[in-house]
Amino acid sequence: MAIERTFSMIKPDATKRNLTGAITKMMEEAGLRVVASKRVWMSRREAEGFYAVHKERPFFGELVDGMTSGPTVVQVLEGENAILKNREIMGATNPAQAAEGTIRKTFALSIGENSVHGSDAPETAAQEIKYWFSDTEIVG
Repeated sequence: MAIERTFSMIKPDATKRNLTGAITKMMEEAGLRVVASKRVWMSRREAEGFYAVHKERPFFGELVDGMTSGPTVVQVLEGENAILKNREIMGATNPAQAAEGTIRKTFALSIGENSVHGSDAPETAAQEIKYWFSDTEIVG
């Protein structure tokens, strides 16, 4: 299998509860390696740009409000099948439906405050990584 990179975000609901280390540990224990990481406080413009794909959805305003409510940790993860592996360790978007031992089952508060985000495809990963990181910031 090929080594690939994916984008991961630890959302404000988790950073407010000081879960950055615990969540990153779960990713690393799943075989993913953090090759870039920074803590940011998204501006409204950054959040609207990042989530532009959801602009017409009814939850867009609430999503942007949540993402600008506190610090976020953005990361680039690397590993074999990194995109799928990260999505598996995150668990279902709805924490009530997430498998035991996943990040969302363990830490999420609700569907809206689900602690993490991860890319769903290679194209999305490339786009999301570029949104937050320059090539010189990825130092795997």
